[in-house]
Amino acid sequence: MDNDKALRFNHRMSLKKVFSKYGSFYLFLLPAIIWYAIFAYYPMTGIIIAFKKYRYGLGVFGSHWVGLRYFKEFLADPHFYEIIRNTVVISLAKLIVNFPAPIILALMFNAVSAKIFKRTMQTVSYLPHFVSWVVVAAIIQKFFSPTTGLINDIRVSMDLKPIYYLGQKNLFLPFIVLSDMWKGVGYGSIIYLAALTGIDPTLYEAAEIDGANGWNKLWHITIPGISGTVGIMFLLSVGGLFGANMEQILLLQTPATFDVSEVIDTYVLKRGLNMNQFDYATAVGLFRSVISLALVVTANYLSKKFSEVSLW
Repeated sequence: MDNDKALRFNHRMSLKKVFSKYGSFYLFLLPAIIWYAIFAYYPMTGIIIAFKKYRYGLGVFGSHWVGLRYFKEFLADPHFYEIIRNTVVISLAKLIVNFPAPIILALMFNAVSAKIFKRTMQTVSYLPHFVSWVVVAAIIQKFFSPTTGLINDIRVSMDLKPIYYLGQKNLFLPFIVLSDMWKGVGYGSIIYLAALTGIDPTLYEAAEIDGANGWNKLWHITIPGISGTVGIMFLLSVGGLFGANMEQILLLQTPATFDVSEVIDTYVLKRGLNMNQFDYATAVGLFRSVISLALVVTANYLSKKFSEVSLW
């Protein structure tokens, strides 16, 4: 018992020393802490309506408790399996196709020796990130519209019938994955380029002396050098497996593709705003967040067990 008191006393003394020495630096954190408290954590108290029958007149805290009623309704919803399937399929396709794309692009940039060409290509690849999804959807419409699209104009000029590409169920997934890649691959490569700059250049010089070619250096030096960053980014991506990009899907989906395009986020938006069922929509959103958290924790546990990469 005396030892515990001594440890707590020493801990308090060490904290006082740290604050007395670095207190001025901790003050810089204060605005960020206040911002997160007001705009990130305080609004989270609103999830309480997932367990209440929300009524405008009674307010969040005055509405009646219904427990897990909306969670059970969602699990029994006739669209449940369709929504979960679409969410997982779209998110998995993005993860499989778009996760390695920035890594490959960063490796390609790293292999280019002409600085002016390299910087120009990097800048060009970053630009789509700053274009809103509204503009991206408008560009896709300009190319693939059945009446005014460039592709169908070419088909008509060749005496072929126009095709409503955005209304084809089998083309919806390629549109989503490829437009997401076009928009994010350049910006996503930045973090891998930063990781590549951290590799000791003397390793490449030693490999050249030993007679290693480009592929040998890539396989034995470059890829192991960025494997930690790749692992962290993959763990963070796993958390988004149940969070397909709502804005992108909402802008590109059509009535003909609802069967393959309705995901959890779009379903939440429609039930919440279009049908004024905020309590039900909050329950569905909370369900998705809990699943995402479980995925991250599980992936981090497995990664920590079988490798040295982990988030905590």
